[in-house]
Amino acid sequence: MAYECARCQVEITNQEDVYHHRGKDLCEDCYMEALQQPKTCDVAATQLAKKHRQAAGQKGTEGLLDIQKKIHDYIKEKEKVTRNDLMEAFNLPEWELDKQIAILRHCELVKGRKENNRVYLVLFDY
Repeated sequence: MAYECARCQVEITNQEDVYHHRGKDLCEDCYMEALQQPKTCDVAATQLAKKHRQAAGQKGTEGLLDIQKKIHDYIKEKEKVTRNDLMEAFNLPEWELDKQIAILRHCELVKGRKENNRVYLVLFDY
């Protein structure tokens, strides 16, 4: 019997490779991500990212994944966006967007900004 990962929709052919988390069947990668969700406001992760990027000589979006660069550029173009705007524009599930935003935040490229009881994502130096 084959299973499908509830997050990434990959087919899991071996029952021993199915992990159950909060009522969902997950592949090993998605299970690990579910247990270790990145936190946007993580001082240690931010410091580590800054040191790593400085040591590698990276500035701006250098060293980022394509999806992270596209999200950054989209926010730059629009000046401010909501999480829903990004999920729709990039067809990303919430858990994937959370991961990408956390990385951009740790690199001090994107931050949240509250305006009129709504939270927008803006460039860090906005």
